[in-house]
Amino acid sequence: MGKSLIIAEKPSVAREFAKALGESMNNHDGYIESDNYVITWCVGHLVTMCYPDAYDPAYKKWSMDTIPFIPDAYKYQIIDNVKKQFEIIKKLFHREDIDVIYNAGDSGREGEYIQRLVKQEAGFRQGIVWKRVWIDSQTEDEIRRGIREAKDESEYDNLSAAAYLRAKEDYLMGINFSRALTLKYGDSLRRFLGSDKSVIAVGRVMTCVLGMVVNREREIRDFVKTPFYKIQGDFALETSSLRAEWKVSDGSAYKGNPELYKENGFLKKEAAEAFVDSLKDISEAEVKGIEKKKQSKNPPLLYNLAELQNDCSKFFKISPDETLKIAQELYEKKLTTYPRTDARVLSSAVAGEILKNLNGLANGGFMKEQVEEIKQNKSYAGLKKSRYVNDKQITDHYAIIPTGQGLSAFSSLSVNAKKVYEVIVRRFIAIFYPAAVYQKIALELKVGDESFFANYKTLLDEGYLKVMNYSFAKEKKKENDNENSSKAAEGEVEQTADRELEERLNALKKGAKLKVEGYEIKEGETSPPKRYNSGSIILAMENAGQLIEDEELRAQIKGSGIGTSATRAEILKKLVSNNYLALNKKTQIITPTLLGELIYEVVNASIKPLLDPKLTASWEKGLSGVADGNISSDEYIKKLNDFVARRTNYVKEAKIDSRALNGNFSRVKSFYN
Repeated sequence: MGKSLIIAEKPSVAREFAKALGESMNNHDGYIESDNYVITWCVGHLVTMCYPDAYDPAYKKWSMDTIPFIPDAYKYQIIDNVKKQFEIIKKLFHREDIDVIYNAGDSGREGEYIQRLVKQEAGFRQGIVWKRVWIDSQTEDEIRRGIREAKDESEYDNLSAAAYLRAKEDYLMGINFSRALTLKYGDSLRRFLGSDKSVIAVGRVMTCVLGMVVNREREIRDFVKTPFYKIQGDFALETSSLRAEWKVSDGSAYKGNPELYKENGFLKKEAAEAFVDSLKDISEAEVKGIEKKKQSKNPPLLYNLAELQNDCSKFFKISPDETLKIAQELYEKKLTTYPRTDARVLSSAVAGEILKNLNGLANGGFMKEQVEEIKQNKSYAGLKKSRYVNDKQITDHYAIIPTGQGLSAFSSLSVNAKKVYEVIVRRFIAIFYPAAVYQKIALELKVGDESFFANYKTLLDEGYLKVMNYSFAKEKKKENDNENSSKAAEGEVEQTADRELEERLNALKKGAKLKVEGYEIKEGETSPPKRYNSGSIILAMENAGQLIEDEELRAQIKGSGIGTSATRAEILKKLVSNNYLALNKKTQIITPTLLGELIYEVVNASIKPLLDPKLTASWEKGLSGVADGNISSDEYIKKLNDFVARRTNYVKEAKIDSRALNGNFSRVKSFYN
């Protein structure tokens, strides 16, 4: 029986495989070897798609005559600076003593693509059996399981097909659209900017994200603030005082009044003052209605990469790219599971073994008290039947959770890495705790014919909240305070009652009379849409261009997004490096640059569908369909080729209205002067 060859993602991962196999290994140039195994590695991409001039030297010069460029068969080449490692792998593929080759690349679409390209270009000895190792963490147990349960590589052929198509899609759109737009509009752009650069770089995902940010910026610019004046009353409740806000109700003299703002305020201060003046002779308010109910709030779902990137941007001002690097580091140090995941739940198989993760955390000295409480209450026992476990919601990997291992490396982590690990652990621990329980009291007070309303909330049982008490609590509180202050202008925030007021409210009965202490006119103005930050743009990409604040709703509508969890941070980074977007490192707020807005104008006038999040998401959904086996590669490539050809030819044939284009450019530039 011959040896088995394992091809890992990179050298450090290869060493982890060697350690897990527990065999004495000898080091060689580009691989390590034991009596039973040879382990080698890639170093990122070893193979790439050829530029058009590899097909014909005539394609090297950018010309309208050579586009649309759509090859019948694609050519590939070895990347120069990694040729040595490629040749080492190639020789191993042809060794007579190797019978089985394990593809142990990164367990995702891109990892599959990297290794399939190597196999394609290197060739291999006939008779070799190919297996695919798919793991969710780099712990020794998981590596051994991955090798033991490795499936025939052919079971991942659909995933491989989707990976090839994604690369072809980005290649065709990037080359054809960038050339077409640069040839058509590049000189106009260069002259307008007074620059020597005229290349217009566009891409399937990149240009769509640029469009999202530019459209949001223009919504903000076009927003007209509306001032409003709300009436708040203070009412005596024994030794306490409660505050309620006026709103139009049945019997109100102001119903249908054109001077109202949203039925709970006035558009002019004089009208608000007149309203207060009309109530000056009424000294008492009657409790017209009172409703008391308990409300439960469940622990949030577990982290996927997008949710983690959003929270790290919000709490710590860490960019999505940096968060991904940290999450990858935690994964490679065996602290957490695979980071590039879209799932926010666990598999039933993992749920059945979850006590290992909990014990590992406690034994490593991390949240030992909470783990002991979980074990004492046996709250892990019902995990499989909870909303945190759903095999149908998992495609490649389950949610990001701590493995319970690798904690000896915790002290060596950077400050930010420790914070990221902590949020992952606490989010995980929280799912074993009960819901937080609130007491909600809604009041309607009648002052003459007018009604004032108040909503109070008190925490009866903190439940899971006690394990969400992060060490970065001040940062989290500041973020929450900012959110609440912005909502307060619209009257959406519930008031929190102190202990004394809570007792008074619970004793309050319908029909009770309260003394009016006075009124206050609260001035405010409507707020424009928020700019994207580096976290919220990732969430918007995940949800096909929709920035959905509510986490439960995000979980319900998830299905197709823009880009993938593995690529979104890189897309954002590229837009910033191209100077199409600006990222404020301190606040993580994202805004378009002048160049970015001018590129937007060019695309909007020529290939407008590239700016549509729904269309871009539909391409990603199509790739998922190929990966699932529901759409054939031939069907997908036919639609792709047709789209690229039609849109490229449209640009070629379009007549430029230079006057209109320069007018648009000038209008945009006026905002940057």
